[in-house]
Amino acid sequence: MKFSLSWLKAHLDTDASLTEITDKLTDIGLELEGLENPADSLRPFRVAKVIEAGPHPNADKLQLLKVDDGSDEPWQVVCGAPNARKDMVGVFGPPGTYIPGSDFTLKPAKIRDVESFGMMCSARELELGEDHDGIIELPSDAPVGSSYADYAQLDDPVIDVAITPNRQDCMGVRGIARDLVAAGMGTLTPLDIEAIARKGAGPDIAIE
Repeated sequence: MKFSLSWLKAHLDTDASLTEITDKLTDIGLELEGLENPADSLRPFRVAKVIEAGPHPNADKLQLLKVDDGSDEPWQVVCGAPNARKDMVGVFGPPGTYIPGSDFTLKPAKIRDVESFGMMCSARELELGEDHDGIIELPSDAPVGSSYADYAQLDDPVIDVAITPNRQDCMGVRGIARDLVAAGMGTLTPLDIEAIARKGAGPDIAIE
């Protein structure tokens, strides 16, 4: 059973830390099978703006970009993405950054005799989707130089617990939250359920 910390906290009002929550889950018989945070692998990536875009001198399908990621000097990047253009804002991986979707670490390189430093990234390269037709485009007001993981609010740990056959009540996040409340981890957040009007032979009946 996998659920994010934010999903759990939509049902559980608690000041407990992530470690306290996962320890308590094990204590109440919901063994922790895994814990991962999608933001961890994406913290080195930055929101960046293409300040210049021009043709590569030795390749028709490549462009030569100048990319501002908040560093003292812009980066020179050789890019083959069809949507790369001046003034677009995207996600940049500087040299030394590990690209999870392609399983390699960026290094300065020469591409068709032109030096390239870092990469403007696609969704697939960051394992955020299957789109690889172009680089990620962000709103023009995205804060250049900030961590992409923070900007996209990806810092949300995913908890995986083992559910035994006798614990069907914990096959939903609400049930897990209820068990944590019973173990003293906080209070249960009230459900906000809209009343449903049912028409019958008589007056409308509100079902709550």
